Formats: sequence, structure tokens, C-alpha cells
Amino acid sequence: QLQLVESGGGLVQPGGSLKLSCAASGFNLDYYAIGWFRQAPGKEREGVSCLSNTGDTQYVDSVQGRFPIARDYTKDTVYLQMNSLKPEDTAVYYCAIAGRKDWYARLFEYDYERWGQGTQVTVSS
Repeated sequence: QLQLVESGGGLVQPGGSLKLSCAASGFNLDYYAIGWFRQAPGKEREGVSCLSNTGDTQYVDSVQGRFPIARDYTKDTVYLQMNSLKPEDTAVYYCAIAGRKDWYARLFEYDYERWGQGTQVTVSS
């Protein structure tokens, strides 16, 4: 049975870094786009970054250049390296798998069918 598990969240000071992991079990990620989304308190969930199986990426403007996304095919894991963190990055971060093989890297929630449980990221001094 497919399971997505996020890890790596925590409390960090502004300017610090965290590396989020999204590990898949019971599923081969090789042919699917993976997305990272986040939801801050009182706000709607937004797309942060995504990576297609061909290496195409997309980023929301607010994290462009700070949050590179990468995939380890041997571990069925996708990473979100979060650098230069800001208080406004505080949110629950979710990873998700696209519903179709060989799909585009897009930050539309309706492209994604399976979601992890989320991991909390708090940026505060």
C-alpha cells in the first residue's frame, strides 16, 4: 500500500535551513511528478515546489532560489532543501504524488492524488 511520509520539519531561527524529505513506500516514484505544498495557519494551502520525473521544476516566487527540490531515485525519496528561512515560511509542509505518469511539473493541487500527513516547519527567533 502506498504511503508518503514527510520528515525533517522543526523549529529554526530566521536565516536558518532545514531539509525536508518525502519518502514513498509501496510505490515507485520514478515516473511521477512530486510536489511540495504548505499551509500556514489561517491560510489556504499553496504550492511551493514540484519536480517532474524528467527533471523539470517549478517554484512559487516566494521560495525561488531558496528551496531547491531534488529526487533520489534509489531511495524513492524527494527532498526540499529550505535555505534562508523566513518567519513567513512557517507552515505545515506536505508532499504529494501526481495522479498521472509522466505528468508536468505544475503547482496545481488537482494534479496530485496522494498526499503525505505533513510536517511542521516553524521559523521563529
